Amino acid sequence: MYLTMNRFRVKAGQEETFEAIWKNRDSHLPEVPGFVSFHLMKGAEKGDHVLYASHTLWNSRADFENWTKSEAFRAAHRGAGSHADIYMGPPELEVFESVQSV
Repeated sequence: MYLTMNRFRVKAGQEETFEAIWKNRDSHLPEVPGFVSFHLMKGAEKGDHVLYASHTLWNSRADFENWTKSEAFRAAHRGAGSHADIYMGPPELEVFESVQSV
């Protein structure tokens, strides 16, 4: 398994806008080979922002990399920079490979 995680620092008061953007976008993920699941997680408020994380689980690193090179990826991320004013900086991508599954 391969996990990709983007961490977002959303300006306080912009949570509803951020969540609506994600809930209303067409991710194209269900049609992508190797896609397992997606979760958008909301964390604690940290004064001037709220922490969110998107978790996408893949069967393999190759499946994720193929997704990033696909037309589905480009379609899902079209216009992604148009809401920059709700963020405290760019998202931080972190990736993890499974070393143990139970």
